[in-house]
Amino acid sequence: MSLSFRQSDILSLAKQNGRVAVEDLAEQFNVTVQTIRRDLSELSDAGMLDRVHGGAVLRSGVSNIGYEDRRGLNDEAKTRIAKRCAADIPDGASVFMNIGTSTEAVARQLLTHKNLMVVTNNMNVANILVENPECEIVVAGGVLRRSDGGLIGNLTVSTIRQFKFDYAVIGCSALDSEGDLLDFDFQEVNVSQTIIAQARHTSLVADHSKFQRSAPARITSLSEIDTFYTDAPVTSELAARCREWQTQLVVCS
Repeated sequence: MSLSFRQSDILSLAKQNGRVAVEDLAEQFNVTVQTIRRDLSELSDAGMLDRVHGGAVLRSGVSNIGYEDRRGLNDEAKTRIAKRCAADIPDGASVFMNIGTSTEAVARQLLTHKNLMVVTNNMNVANILVENPECEIVVAGGVLRRSDGGLIGNLTVSTIRQFKFDYAVIGCSALDSEGDLLDFDFQEVNVSQTIIAQARHTSLVADHSKFQRSAPARITSLSEIDTFYTDAPVTSELAARCREWQTQLVVCS
């Protein structure tokens, strides 16, 4: 992508501050907010920034975006994905849901399900599902990660191994072109791998922004995932691999 002078300056500001705001940029460059939104969308499409509510944040391959900023990323896409994923989970099922804003979106779509048991290492998921009186909630023990309400560590893994779930709904920080699920936290990777091993059916929920990111730790391959819910088509090569692996690809457009 060939950047305009303004886009280059926006990218420099993002590198300095970690994020940029639409209103501030419009004032600084003396242009309309629509122009800035277009600049940010083009920078996001080029893989240089991630859009959040009111602006954008710097994309990084070694540390994750702040949790509150991630909550504002691709809200509509996450909701579409969550609705379809939740629709495929029947009443009366046992479900594990891990850490992530996408799994939280699925939890919101389970509020009318009946006779559920949900086990989670995500305090946010537990708090969402409190509103469903037909849902039994089991919170896995472990060390609380204050940044996102996640529970991680050996105690979490030990708790998960005591269950066999009908469904596991997991997210990831990135998905590479070879179909590997990636994350930033090695302890969280260990938890996710244990979840997959203890589930009869594993669903991945990941919007298209995960295709453009990278992270250092490998969770598993899509070959170990039963259903992959996303909001945009994957490459023809990855789609072919999913067919070979018998991984169902569901595009929630």
